[in-house]
Parts: sequence; structure tokens; C-alpha cells
Amino acid sequence: MKQITYFFLAVAVLSISACQKFLDKEPKGFISPENYYQTEEHLNLALNGIYSPLYSRNVYAHVYSSRMNMMADEGLHARDEPGMRTNNHDTGDPELATFWRELYTSIDRANSLLANINKPAMDENKRNVIRGEALFLRAYCYFLLVQNFGPVPLLTTPTVSPEGSQVKQSSIAEVYSQILTDMETSESLVLPIQTVGFGGRVNKSAVRGILARVNLYMAGYPLKNTSRYAEASKWAKMVMDDPIHQLNPDYADIFINYSADKYDVRESIWEAEIYGNNSNSNGRFGNIGSSIGIPGTAAIGVTYNFIRPTAKLYNKYEDGDMRKDWNITTFNYASNGTKAILAIPANNTLKYARYPAKFRREFEVVLPKQSYNTPINFPILRLSDVMLMYAEAENEVNNGPTPSAIEALNKVRRRAWSTGVKEIRIVNGGSGYTTVPTVTFSAGIGGNTAIGTATRSTANTVTGITLTGEQLHGYQFTRGSYSTAPTITITGGGGTGATAIATIFTPADAAVPAAFTSTKAAFLGFLQNERMRELNWEALRKPDLIRWGIFIAEMKQTLEMMKADHANAPLPAVWWWSTYERVTERHLLYPIPTHEIALNQKLVQNPGW
Repeated sequence: MKQITYFFLAVAVLSISACQKFLDKEPKGFISPENYYQTEEHLNLALNGIYSPLYSRNVYAHVYSSRMNMMADEGLHARDEPGMRTNNHDTGDPELATFWRELYTSIDRANSLLANINKPAMDENKRNVIRGEALFLRAYCYFLLVQNFGPVPLLTTPTVSPEGSQVKQSSIAEVYSQILTDMETSESLVLPIQTVGFGGRVNKSAVRGILARVNLYMAGYPLKNTSRYAEASKWAKMVMDDPIHQLNPDYADIFINYSADKYDVRESIWEAEIYGNNSNSNGRFGNIGSSIGIPGTAAIGVTYNFIRPTAKLYNKYEDGDMRKDWNITTFNYASNGTKAILAIPANNTLKYARYPAKFRREFEVVLPKQSYNTPINFPILRLSDVMLMYAEAENEVNNGPTPSAIEALNKVRRRAWSTGVKEIRIVNGGSGYTTVPTVTFSAGIGGNTAIGTATRSTANTVTGITLTGEQLHGYQFTRGSYSTAPTITITGGGGTGATAIATIFTPADAAVPAAFTSTKAAFLGFLQNERMRELNWEALRKPDLIRWGIFIAEMKQTLEMMKADHANAPLPAVWWWSTYERVTERHLLYPIPTHEIALNQKLVQNPGW
């Protein structure tokens, strides 16, 4: 919470930096509180001031995305360091304190703007848009607070005196009630995403999609208000029914766009806009792609090399799912900036040696590139997330998956699926092959043709064909892309007669297996894994596990798996798995920062802290 606000927001916004195309105005000079909120421009500057802390390094640009919510069962911090990243934090953790402070800074700025929004003479439609965004942003900050800290002080008016900082915590239900009130009001006021034109600003689709998320959280732990599932389904369907929204056909392209300052409002509904990389006083930078990224050289972009995927995440992907090779490295950057292809891991132990690959610095367009500081935007809400939330809510409301829930899940999966070579069967091994013959596949779609090598037996016959193509982008290069199965031609090697046929992946292969659509529990379990496959590294896995009531169990299960995977190679994993060993009931919430309890004598610390 802000300590004591002696000045109005007008003073606070004077130092706001530009942020890409939206937060692009910075007031110059001093404006007294008495003279502020007098014009439409004042209101827009004040609105920018609400966004700014949320998109800062203390929230989405670093702390929330790669410190607080990355250490679930999808990944681990591969250094023995204290802090939230290893579940080795206490009430005095400095990053936790700045996270709390930034959210209450946004809330106080929103309260100030809302209290003064009627001052200027201006177009009422424009005033209502500003009101709607401010209400939503205030509500979203409370959503982050309540999901991470539980009961928190609920402030809806500006804090202008020392007495105003002494506020007791409201219950979780009370905070959620205010969130719903603000967001539902906002939904009728903000602009459609088609009008806004980019994902960095609050829009009608973002409000609806986040309302689906809020209602899912209310339905889960700790409130367990299952009546909210119907509301989650309603709001998610409103987003899905808007014709502007379509899944980007290329999963990788979604994340290339975040690096390259491109917007695709079809899929990316709301994203944190990260501006600059700390070069030339361009200060609104983040660490997306460096804290969550592939180790790189100066030319590519230096990273911290902190985060590693778990074998659990790696193994969740099915054969044919192209997302694995985008989300987990298939290569390392060599010292000269080229890519060195990695061998497929021979065992679970080697899978921990990979890195998150979803956000790639090689596609950054802000130059010169800086070590560790990046301009990569971060997804807060994507269409695929909305579709998976809809499927989950429908499953709960109807005590089992409906056809529309299954189809929503299948659409997400079909987008991810390969159309390349699935299997190769040797029909005739031929004879007389004194050397390894050449294997040729007929051309595929878009120039992506499978590449393979033959295996020759001691009897000089062809016994198999192994796909050996480029793995820099995974399936589409290794296995090609085809609408019909390719023809395989085997030539040379001194022999004759060898033939083989290929089968290819089809959209039907992506369908949820029937065994997982037969019951509510089976569908939920499959969907929980699907969210991990689709949304890893997007700061959603830990909150998901907590609301499902399985966070502690999954962390302990991951711990046992990790120990087994490193039974013959205990170091450095002996301290890798301490992140999981530390998890207890108290980690379902973060502690109230020590500094805030010292300032506000009415605050009560969370259990176990």
C-alpha cells in the first residue's frame, strides 16, 4: 500500500515514461493539484499513470512474470539464491514489497482520477472510456492482490491524509465483490478492441476475458463459489463469439510479435507494453526474453540463464504437438550467434538442461540490444486462454464436457499440431546396399520438406529411416508439412528394391482422446495438462494450481520426479529441488510485506508468516 499520500496523483504522473504507442506522453514541469484534472489531456495523462506501474519491472515486466509465478511445476530457478524464485523468501523480501507498492500506487492513481473525472468540460463518450479503463485497472490490481495475498485493504477513494493509511483488510469475498462491480461497469464503457487497434490498452474483449478469469478464481480455492462457473462461461463465450477474434494459425508467430513490437488483436487481447531497453534513456524496459529465455550472445541478446524447464513439462507434450519445440529449446546459440542444434534428450535428466524458448531475443527490433534489458511485451490475456477457460467452465456447469467445450479445446490443439511425417514403414528392405542409400521425400507445403537418413543392416538391406532434418523450429522442419503423405524415394548405395511409405499427422490426431471426454474429472485432468502445454511461461501455472487446490501436491510430485531423474547425478539438482522441498501451506499466499505492516497497524499477517 502507498504509505501516506500527501499529494494528488498530478504530481506523481510527472515522471511517467513513454511506453510504445500508448503511454507516449509525458507532462513537463510542475502542475499543482488545484490546477490538475482540468482538461481532457490531464485525464489521459492521469490514466497513463495508472497503467505505468502495472507494466513496470516491479510487476509484469519482471517480478510477477519471472519471480513470483514461474516457479511452479513447469520450471525452476537454476541457481541457489534466496527470494520468491526459490520459495525462499520472507516478509521482508524487497521484490515482494515493490510488487505490493506498485499495485497500490496504481489503485491510488485510479481513485484520484475517478474522484476528479467530472472536472473538465469534454465529450462525455471520451470521459466514459477513461472512467471504464480506470475502473478496470483498479479492479485488476485488486485481483492480483487478492489472489496473491488474500485479504487486503480495499480502498476506493484517494488517500490524502496519514489517517487514511490505517485501513484493515477486507475479506477475500468483499474484495472480489468490488472487482466484479468495477469490471462489469467497465465492460459497458471501454472501447471495442477493433477500435483500440492494439493489445496494450484495456478494451471490451480484455474486460470480458478477465471477467471469465476472475469468476474461475472465485469458483476455485479459496472461495470455492461454484456458482461463478456459469459466469465464467458466459464472459468467455462473449469473447469467442466476437468475429474479430481468431487463433493465430502459427503458434510461434504469437511470440515473435511480442518481440517485434507487432500487434495481433485476433489472438493477443491484452498485453503488457514494455518500452525500450535502457539505451538512450529509454527506461521502461523489462526482462522478458532474458529472465525467461535462451542463453545468447551480445548479437542475439544476453540473458540471465536462470530458468530451466522441468522434465514434467517436457513430457506433457504428445507426439505431433509443435508447441514443445517452440516453448523448450531445441538449440543453443553459439558464440558467433549461429544456432547449434541439440540432440534429442536420451533421458529425463538431460531434459532439465534446456531453457524456456517462448520469448526469443533474436526477434527484437529495438537497437542496439542491451544485456538483460528487453523491450519484449508480455501476454496478459490470449484467445487460447479464453477458450480453455470456457471449456473448463462448461465442464463444471454441466457436470461433464459439452460438445462446445470439447470443440473449444480441440481448436487450441489443432492449431498446435504438425502436418508433417508421423511414421515411416519399410515395405521392402531391398538388397545389395553396400553403403547407406539416399532418402528423398517429395516436396511439402511452403518449402518444408522432411529429411531423413536410412539405416543399413549387415545383410545390406534397408531396415529403417530416421528423420534427421533441421530442428531449429521443430516439427515443421524435421518432418515437413504436407496435405497428403509424401512419396519416399530410396536411391544409391549400390542396392535396389528398397521401398517405404509414410503417414502424416492430421487434424484428427489433435482431438482430445475419447477416454478424456467421458467424465467431468477426466476432462478436467486433461484440460489442466493442456493449459500447461499452451500457456507455460505466461505466469499462469502457479495461480492455476492454487485455484484447483492441487499446488502443494503437484509441487511434491514434481520434487519426487526430479529426485528420481537425478538419482545418479545429484549435483547441482540437490539445491534445484530445494525450491520444491520448501513448499508448505503458507505458500498458498505471499506474506504481507513487513514495511506495510509497520505503516498500517491494522494489517494482520497471513498464516505461517
